Amino acid sequence: MVMNRMNYLMNGLAALAFIILFSQCAGKADNQTATTTTTTTAQANAELAGIKIAYVEIDTLLTKYNFCIDLNEAMMKKSENIRLTLTEKATALQKEQQDFQKKYENNAFLSQERAQQEYSRLTKMEQDLEALRNKLQNGLMEENNKNSLMFRDSINAFLKEYNKTHGYNLIFSNTGFDNLLYADSVFNITKEIVDGLNARYSSPSKK
Repeated sequence: MVMNRMNYLMNGLAALAFIILFSQCAGKADNQTATTTTTTTAQANAELAGIKIAYVEIDTLLTKYNFCIDLNEAMMKKSENIRLTLTEKATALQKEQQDFQKKYENNAFLSQERAQQEYSRLTKMEQDLEALRNKLQNGLMEENNKNSLMFRDSINAFLKEYNKTHGYNLIFSNTGFDNLLYADSVFNITKEIVDGLNARYSSPSKK
């Protein structure tokens, strides 16, 4: 009945808290094993090609950029609060529905009209709970989208300033093997970017 439906909805909310930007990815250890010769060769080849390129590992950025970590923790707390609120309301509604069923079976209502009124009230409560669930889930999704834009804007703003002194022609983003099947680690500037982002970010909890 209502609890089975709410359990399904709770699972949806739990999944929502992890979507897109705020997924908890396993941290990737930096692999800096390139030799000086390989580094020099890779840089020289890039210079001969007339371009200066680099890439940033997004998985690492998501797990090590403090701004992203704080946003993710905030979203998880809100998701948990929503889950608890809806579960509490669903449990209370289920109890009232069970009480109604027992009274109806035992002919405890003074009239059929009174039974119908109680049934209509419980139906309205269930509809209101469904509406609340939709409202809270939509609000969580909207906030997640807003946070995604904030995250992207913070990266773009930093890279704009960063590149004034580094002069890259191209900076790629890479998630797993989505964009780059292979790239020499000399072009990996992830740690430098993460360090720079964290250096200028002040966590609300530390203010």
